Amino acid sequence: MSPRQGITSLFLASGRWRAAPTVRNTVGMCASQKREYSEDFLLKCYQDHRKLWESKKMPENVNPRSVFGNNELDLRDIKVYGFDYDYTLAHYKVAVENLIYDLGKNVLVSKYRYPEEIKNLQYNRDLAVRGLHYDIEKGLLMKLDQFQQLQIGSIYRGLTRLSQEEVMKIYGSRSLPLHYVEGHLKGDTKMAHLADLFSLPEMCLLSQVAQYFMDNDLPYHSVPLFNDVKAAISSIHPEMHRIVARNIDDYLIKDPGLVTFFERLKNNNKELFIITNSPFSFVNVGMTYLLGEDWRQYFDVVIASAKKPAFFTDSMRPFRELNEEILVQTWGPVTSLEKGKVYLEGNLRQLQEMREWHGQELLYFGDHPYSDLADVSLNHSWRTGAIIWELDYEIQCLNSLEYKKASGWLVVLQSLIESCQDLEDETSRQIVKKWVEERDQLRHKTKEMFNPQFGSVFRTHNNPTYFSRRLFRFADIYTSRLSNLNDYSINHTFYPRRGVLPHEYKSLFV
Repeated sequence: MSPRQGITSLFLASGRWRAAPTVRNTVGMCASQKREYSEDFLLKCYQDHRKLWESKKMPENVNPRSVFGNNELDLRDIKVYGFDYDYTLAHYKVAVENLIYDLGKNVLVSKYRYPEEIKNLQYNRDLAVRGLHYDIEKGLLMKLDQFQQLQIGSIYRGLTRLSQEEVMKIYGSRSLPLHYVEGHLKGDTKMAHLADLFSLPEMCLLSQVAQYFMDNDLPYHSVPLFNDVKAAISSIHPEMHRIVARNIDDYLIKDPGLVTFFERLKNNNKELFIITNSPFSFVNVGMTYLLGEDWRQYFDVVIASAKKPAFFTDSMRPFRELNEEILVQTWGPVTSLEKGKVYLEGNLRQLQEMREWHGQELLYFGDHPYSDLADVSLNHSWRTGAIIWELDYEIQCLNSLEYKKASGWLVVLQSLIESCQDLEDETSRQIVKKWVEERDQLRHKTKEMFNPQFGSVFRTHNNPTYFSRRLFRFADIYTSRLSNLNDYSINHTFYPRRGVLPHEYKSLFV
């Protein structure tokens, strides 16, 4: 492949680009590093790459209602559909995050005796994104990629961003060892992965309180601070449930396509179930608001207060039937799971045995790639779907002309840098250095389009995030809401996009 063909293939790879026009240029001419190039020649090389990019048609918009495939999934094989409740069936307004934040903040002051001024703090929805990590001992909130590499510029103590020098002084490396990041899986918790949407107010409160202590020269230890905020947020859920249930219209977003979704499934003789950690009284109010008074007609099994992920792993937790008149669990043994009844706790083994549901005939949807989907995917061969509400906003950013232009030129510029990076003369090195500076500015610009502090939920500058790695591993499909499936046949097959591996052709077409 010639140098020019190499850069041309960059635009052909996605199938959305027009073939490169014939341009007298120096595209790819840096491939031979042993000769020296004049400054004028390298500037011409840059200009030709720029012209080549500007001649391209922008990619088509991503459909925000799409269902994206990580693994091939044939819906004809699915006989049973299961669902989590919070942020899967129920999509909450930002008012819920404000409520959680305010209730947790008040507990810090009233129960844990934090300074009264803490009550003056206000929730900032734009501070963080889902999927971040918190180093409990060092008191740092950060973004990691799929290789546990730190994204420099997205590491904060309180609300203060750390410089690259400060990060290297603390960790001595740009990446963290796996045992440090995932020690909680073996009982040695050094870092917390904040992967559900309820963790956003927790991250905000934690960061703002730490910043308050630093601004007021108040000594504090990051471990007790983390534990106090976590305990405060955990303790307010019963009160949060009561407030939301009393004012459901203020907190829950009603999706008119949800009724159609369930009617299609039942009309095609699919069996349905819910497994949620929330109490039934809370779920009942929300589902009545979303689907109507007769919402339970759609579901063959309803399980509340399930205590996931223990539900998936602990077979010594029997089901308890709920007495709906007095909202108290019964004491007798549960030997079958019947439609029209409500069950509490339980375990996955008994669910499968009592209903005779097994393996790949089940498709389970949740919002948390690890807590909801990992165990059923890895150990029970269930098919899985992730509901990722952030996709609406992220796709809006992706579809903006500003992002398309910036990210497209970033890819071309990176290719130019890659082909010229080994030039050894000083003039060439200085020019390539300027290109690297421009590239870094583009990286920063595209990052800020999603979130000024942490960028996209799904990617760092070059790689998928740690959150994305889990999403792609544990979810066969993902989408922004369940009703998006209404756009597809009940017998549709979802296929993953065939990606180009590093050792393969840049493009199958020349």
